[in-house]
Amino acid sequence: MGPAETVARRSVGQPESAAANRSWWDGEASSYYAEHRTVLGDAALMWGPEGVYETDLRLLGDLTGRDVLEFGAGAAQGSRWCAGQGARAVATDISAGMLAQGRHVDAARRLGEGAGAPGPSAYIQCDAARLPFAGDAFDVVFSAYGALPFVADSAEVLREVSRVLRPGGRLVFSVTHPIRWALPDVPGEAGLTVRSSYFDRRPYVEQDAQGRATYTEHHRTLGDRVREIVGAGLTLLDVVEPEWPDQADHEWGGWSRLRGELVPGTAIFVCRKQ
Repeated sequence: MGPAETVARRSVGQPESAAANRSWWDGEASSYYAEHRTVLGDAALMWGPEGVYETDLRLLGDLTGRDVLEFGAGAAQGSRWCAGQGARAVATDISAGMLAQGRHVDAARRLGEGAGAPGPSAYIQCDAARLPFAGDAFDVVFSAYGALPFVADSAEVLREVSRVLRPGGRLVFSVTHPIRWALPDVPGEAGLTVRSSYFDRRPYVEQDAQGRATYTEHHRTLGDRVREIVGAGLTLLDVVEPEWPDQADHEWGGWSRLRGELVPGTAIFVCRKQ
């Protein structure tokens, strides 16, 4: 946040939230990637800041020859990993800056050690609630901390995802574990004491001196997420709450070994379209 910005918990509609987060991620794209690259990697699908990867969990299934969509893709590390598994991967994000970062990675890999390594077949800037694809277009749709925490109407996003998913197709998405909203977002001892109500669904909002949102995050309880999944015509197969990996000693915002060994930081929802 800048010196003139403040933090609030207040109602935010979809247009204000989308505009704020598009601008924020455009401005932070290069610095965010540089700061977290060591953990994120260039071509790895990491499900959460703990450092838990698809190579460990195998939630997407066999991707060979599959049409795969990543929404809220950021720099498309997950799409790049899927392409390396034989998928036809498409990466979408609301931020042109984040997608441009992904294209830069592809270009660098073609020139360097990753020469010939496949990347996404397309990068498309769009709002996840307005996906520019025909119905039943994808076998697998996924998102790792993308879009859903940052949209005012996550139920609408899931309905849109369900629309583009083929019958029998799989959706997997990860978000901040809802219990984390009751705790301060710091990695040390101060982050272990409940300070807020788990049931307070007002968004976290950073705003400028004029009260305009510059960044937003939206909270849903576990029950909210389940109801939104069912309401989108999807079947919930599993909820994965990753434990802190033995080999991981990094910190990322409020994520740390201290907290991760006591409370889950990430929730991963595995769903199927009937």
